[in-house]
Amino acid sequence: MDFNLLKDLLVPTQTKIAMVVMDGIGGLPMEPGGKTELESARKPNLDALAAQSALGLADPVAPGITPGSGPGHLGIFGYDPLQFEIGRGVLEALGIDFDLGPNDVAARGNFCSVDSSGNLTDRRAGRIATELNVELVKLLRTIKLEGVQVFVETVKDYRFVLVLRDDAERLGDALSETDPQRLGVPALPVRALNPESERSAKLVNQFIEQARKLLADKHPANMVLLRGFAKRPAWPNYEQAFGLRAAAIAVYPMYRGLGKLLGMKTIKVDGESIADEFTTLEKCWNDFDFFYLHVKKTDSYGEDGNFAAKAHVIEELDAQLPRLLALKPDVIIVGGDHSTPALLKSHSWHPVPVMLYSKFVRADGIAEYGERACAHGSLGRLPSKDLMPMALANAQRLNKFGA
Repeated sequence: MDFNLLKDLLVPTQTKIAMVVMDGIGGLPMEPGGKTELESARKPNLDALAAQSALGLADPVAPGITPGSGPGHLGIFGYDPLQFEIGRGVLEALGIDFDLGPNDVAARGNFCSVDSSGNLTDRRAGRIATELNVELVKLLRTIKLEGVQVFVETVKDYRFVLVLRDDAERLGDALSETDPQRLGVPALPVRALNPESERSAKLVNQFIEQARKLLADKHPANMVLLRGFAKRPAWPNYEQAFGLRAAAIAVYPMYRGLGKLLGMKTIKVDGESIADEFTTLEKCWNDFDFFYLHVKKTDSYGEDGNFAAKAHVIEELDAQLPRLLALKPDVIIVGGDHSTPALLKSHSWHPVPVMLYSKFVRADGIAEYGERACAHGSLGRLPSKDLMPMALANAQRLNKFGA
């Protein structure tokens, strides 16, 4: 989408758009001919809304491409992820309200488990508790690197953020990741992907080596993985791009960071349940035009291979949906950032089931929200980035183009 074109067409109104993102919502049957997690879940409210909506399947990046959570969210937010690329380190840092400077290099870290040979046995260290993370981060904060400030901050569970800062000399952020994305092999060394990042690569490898020694006798989290090196970019925010005062409601820091990166107001959630998020939505409903509500555990259980638990989270969301409907939003988008089938225990390339509701939509009359049902919807198979212009149109926020 051409943001300059949108800017010329935007119309200020009082209409409201709600976007519910179930992380990793797309799935697969565990056996041939079976149902996906979404199709298996008992979800009368989502199915009833689907009957009044236009349905389709959305590609977060492009057909056949497996997206990370960052690109997947940027797509559904209306930003072409092939044009707007960002490393996960920035998102994690912003998500915990770290004061990220324009030349800081941030990386998302995982505590992980390795065996006596240094080979990975668990990329997430058994999803350790945040409390243990805090103690391990205290150790990592003792690491000193010549010529730079080193910041290490707890995010949540097994995740942390590493930030390198040099106020006197520009640091490059074109760095390879250390996570090989599989078990039974050692973590990879960091490589500079351009000459400007050679110093950064050297510093990060020094950090990793010191971390290896500090964590050697800690179990299960006895090593670290680093990925998503990046600096904070200067992108058009949601008000500039879409004329919307936007709110982000998310429990997990990275997703708050995504909202903050795009100029959304991150709203504090008192609690961690889906019901707590809907309570937050109700409290701030009068203050914004656009609401992003994020559900994480559909993705987490998909990565764990827990089909039943993923389906149960969908049912939890379904039980809260009437609270959103009672607020009478003008447009509702329900979808996800990518697929995470429990069968694969990972993100996948499969398109994401999506529905678009408004009183002006041409409803398909298909009373089911699921992968196969959405494949028959009038939205067809579309890029995720096309959903936001359609939402704006259905919210009567776009003028006609041309005479």
